[in-house]
Amino acid sequence: TVKVTLIVEDLMRRIRVIFVACAIAIFFLNAELFAQTAAKPATVIQAGSLVAFDYTLTDETGKVIDSSRGKEPMHYVHGKGQIIPGLEKELAGMSAGSEKKVKVKPEDAYGQVNPQAFQEVPKDKLPPEALKVGTVLSARGPDGQSVPVRVHEIKEDTVVMDFNHPLAGKTLFFDIKVTEVKPANP
Repeated sequence: TVKVTLIVEDLMRRIRVIFVACAIAIFFLNAELFAQTAAKPATVIQAGSLVAFDYTLTDETGKVIDSSRGKEPMHYVHGKGQIIPGLEKELAGMSAGSEKKVKVKPEDAYGQVNPQAFQEVPKDKLPPEALKVGTVLSARGPDGQSVPVRVHEIKEDTVVMDFNHPLAGKTLFFDIKVTEVKPANP
């Protein structure tokens, strides 16, 4: 019996040594993993980053103007002026998974309404079905791009056309969620 007790005690001592060694190894492995994770910060949006984000755009009354919900996220290269300046500024520093509510004033979006952007055109230059206030037509800009033009007022012989961007003069509200950030290519 004494011999069995000594064997059991020796076995228990060895198990404790193995257990302590395993606990120390696990501690150092976790510390190493933590150090590696801390050394690799999340990629944040900065100049040249390739960014994708979901958004819902509303006006000051809460009416939805546009949304990527159910569609592909918006993609752009940060710092290239591909989106309105106020929104681009607010996206800087965010990372994938980040969400934010953003308010963009007209001067940081599509600008104020420009009185010079109203022009009168002869009525007979427009199709008859377009002769309603609020009708949006498409015109060609100087670069050949399509520009939305809105019928603002109908006079006796002419029509006043509004060449301002449809969102000019409006404060815009975005709910955004960054879905992807890829670092800038060197």
